[in-house]
Amino acid sequence: MCLLLSPLQGTGERLAPGPGGIAGVGSTVTVSHGPFVGHVDHSSALVWMRMQRPGSYELSWAGGRSVVEVGPESDLCCSFPLTGLEPESDVAFSVHRTGEEPALASGRLHTGPKPASRAPVRLVFGSCANDLKRPQQPIWGQIRRAAPDALILLGDTPYIDSTELEVQRRRYREFFSQPQVAPALAEISTYATWDDHDFGRNDTDGLLPGKENSRRAFLEYHANPSAGQGGAGIYTSFRRGPVEVFLLDTRWFAGTEPSFVDAERPTLLGEQQWAWLRRELRSSDAPFKVLACGMIWNGATRPGKTDHWGNYAHEREALFRWLGQQQISGVVLVGGDIHRTRVVRHAVGELAGEDLVEWITSPLAYNVIKAANAPHPGLLYDGGLTDTCLVFDIDATAEEAVLIGRIIDPAGKVHFSLQQRAPLAGTSGD
Repeated sequence: MCLLLSPLQGTGERLAPGPGGIAGVGSTVTVSHGPFVGHVDHSSALVWMRMQRPGSYELSWAGGRSVVEVGPESDLCCSFPLTGLEPESDVAFSVHRTGEEPALASGRLHTGPKPASRAPVRLVFGSCANDLKRPQQPIWGQIRRAAPDALILLGDTPYIDSTELEVQRRRYREFFSQPQVAPALAEISTYATWDDHDFGRNDTDGLLPGKENSRRAFLEYHANPSAGQGGAGIYTSFRRGPVEVFLLDTRWFAGTEPSFVDAERPTLLGEQQWAWLRRELRSSDAPFKVLACGMIWNGATRPGKTDHWGNYAHEREALFRWLGQQQISGVVLVGGDIHRTRVVRHAVGELAGEDLVEWITSPLAYNVIKAANAPHPGLLYDGGLTDTCLVFDIDATAEEAVLIGRIIDPAGKVHFSLQQRAPLAGTSGD
């Protein structure tokens, strides 16, 4: 059972800094972007880079090396796989043109704990960072000071608003060149999904022409552990000790086929993603399971907006009902998109087996939409914050797992805080 404790709203608390990180250093001669740290688990990692010239490149570390071929077909992007790593260890690496010296770039990453570990974990979530309208983005400095184990970007990072492949690629290059963004991606293991603007158009669905180009560019410019199935979607998941994060794709499949719940209504997740999500949730023994996506999970937002889970309530209720039937506990909902920071409690205990808390974190750096402050019976917090992110601290070292969520600004001020608890099934003290 996942229990809610008393929220601590507007306490003036400051987020304690994390242990700190070490940025990668790239050559301006051959390296265009990176090295950035992508997916990291207890024994492997992915390091992403973009080069300026095609060729063969080698990333080496104390335990091995990884060689990739870089060409124009991937816009000179590449991801180096590192394998055979030790849990909770620092790994220094350097990148060379194969067979040449000196190093073109260097960096360091830290591997995660074993999946069954109870070790404390910190995650940061954020969405909506418009570098075209807000070139100064101080929230990234606070994210670096928080030094999370992972950063999860929930879309509109960046704003692209086109499905033309060259526009997609150019906007990723511009965003990843931002002086406040790039150091964070070099230090922190980063995962991402998309929302409407990086998918291709505001408030759009999966019927958008050219979405294949958006997916191609997304895969070129990110180092997630996986990306959908069969060339469709970008959904994925990852585990950090007592928490598993399921990154859903709420754009690719939306409106493209009849719903698996009701053939008279359109789908949001699609049958393929729905089957994947149920399979992965059933196999997860993490005390906390975060279901994160670009969209919000409720329908209380600005008038006329239809791209949210409230417009696909048939699939949301089917998911909640299934969670109850399977007795899956410790589920936490996270969304972004609406340029409003909110926390909502879904009173679905009879359906899902427990009430569910939804955290909405938006924007990282952009304007606030006042009209998105719509009433909801379960509203716990609403904030009009132009620069904000969400921090989850998960600790499973006691008799039950505890998740503390905090909404913070660039100064580290905590605007809202809430605790949740979950049983420890599946974890160990290792």
